[in-house]
Amino acid sequence: MRKMRRGPRILGRLLLLLALISSGACAAERPQLLAGFASENFTEIDNAVVALAASGYEMAPALLSALADRRLFYDPMDKHIFLKGENGKSIDALSGAELSALPAGLKPVRINNRVRATIDAALGSLALMAPDPSKRREAAELVFKSRSATSLHAVETARSREADPSVRRVLDEARAAIIIGTADAAQEDRLDAIKVVRDRGDQDAMALLRSIGADAPASVKSAAEVAAASVENRLALWAIVQNAWYGLSLGSVLLLAAIGLAVTFGVMGVINMAHGEMVMLGAYTTFVIQEAMRARGSNEVGLALAVAIPAAFIVSGVAGIIIERCVIRFLYGRPLETLLATFGISLILQQAVRTVFGSTNREVDTPAFMSGALQVGGMQVTLNRLAILVFAVAAFIALQLVLRFTSFGLRTRAVTQNRRMASSMGIRINTIDALTFGLGSGIAGLAGVALSQIDNVSPNLGQGYIIDSFLIVVFGGVGNLWGTLIGALTIGMTNKFLEPFAGAVLGKIALLVFVILFIQKRPRGLFALRGRAVEA
Repeated sequence: MRKMRRGPRILGRLLLLLALISSGACAAERPQLLAGFASENFTEIDNAVVALAASGYEMAPALLSALADRRLFYDPMDKHIFLKGENGKSIDALSGAELSALPAGLKPVRINNRVRATIDAALGSLALMAPDPSKRREAAELVFKSRSATSLHAVETARSREADPSVRRVLDEARAAIIIGTADAAQEDRLDAIKVVRDRGDQDAMALLRSIGADAPASVKSAAEVAAASVENRLALWAIVQNAWYGLSLGSVLLLAAIGLAVTFGVMGVINMAHGEMVMLGAYTTFVIQEAMRARGSNEVGLALAVAIPAAFIVSGVAGIIIERCVIRFLYGRPLETLLATFGISLILQQAVRTVFGSTNREVDTPAFMSGALQVGGMQVTLNRLAILVFAVAAFIALQLVLRFTSFGLRTRAVTQNRRMASSMGIRINTIDALTFGLGSGIAGLAGVALSQIDNVSPNLGQGYIIDSFLIVVFGGVGNLWGTLIGALTIGMTNKFLEPFAGAVLGKIALLVFVILFIQKRPRGLFALRGRAVEA
């Protein structure tokens, strides 16, 4: 019985709160408002919570939050109230002045479950009137999820004053959620509320529509079932779109990792097992630049990322040229020895990084413009993944321009199609090989910069992408950049659509089997390069 009487009592107090919330309390009335907290009686404290929330006192939210966290104290002698802030500072609740320390002999203000319920309701009502639209929207979302009948009047009052359309829409949804669960609400009002919740169209809306009690009128239950089915169908469509976005996002990451491999493998036919370590070097370059700027007192994460892009390209590119000049140039035409040599180089690079940076993961901060997500209908688009997609497209276009409209690109394409003929025409094959290997390694370094924004930087970072990169290059067509693009997007999409049905491991296996069967049918991949040497 006590629980049944609690709701009407809180509702009555909230009505008083909302009636007085805009009137404010003068400084002379504040001692009387706060004196109710200096009591051992829970009823007096409960009444003091309602009165304080209704007073309009600017410190009311802070005082109520402190009371809920047991950070509110009173002096038994003069009934003075003090607040211990979250930062450890002490505050005089009456004047708002900061104190060096709490006075001696204070007692904590007592609360129980009834007082805590009143505090929560009061804080929610105050948040609906907050000056910040984002806080009002957040408070309205909490009301939608709680569907507490005691918040109905607060929601309607806030709704009548709200000027922001997005906040008003959430308030409408919160009001509808409360009305749907109110048994004594008018049938027409409940039907209109069902339409509002149906238009919201998310998982919370579907759960609410399916939770209507068996005692509801037949028309209400029927409307709720139809609306829930509509929301379910809409969510299924959005789930397909969401998976497509995940596949596109994964494909952009794989494109960055594979595009450099496509250049080196296509020009020189070198199976570079150290390509993943070039990705790792780019990621660690990003980490080092960010730490160096932080040590100089700069917290410009966006600037550090902008500096890391060319730096990672140079570091990985130079490392690639050194590897090609010192090891690979002696092994051309011997694929097995090249594979073993580059595998050994990958192990050396991993151990070198462990020696310098340790084996623990390193975290790279994300700039503010890449943090958060966009809600597009029923789909969520994370900004860091969106930025990586744009970055991958830009890198692909830049590489195409280099290969199509520069002297280096012309010589590279000539070597790709026929190495002997290119050499007889005066092209320095050794120089092209070194620069091409450096270009491919530099692009892998750019992939490391991108991966540092979505993954922890570790010595094994590149190993998770090397197998997929080889699959993409072979599937798309060795040395063909457009084939690499199509292959990356195809494998990324297929992977994400298989995961919900087969799981991550079985999905990978099924994808590998598909690529093997495809290569049996088309050994040169989707888009084979043309040229006398290639066709021979």
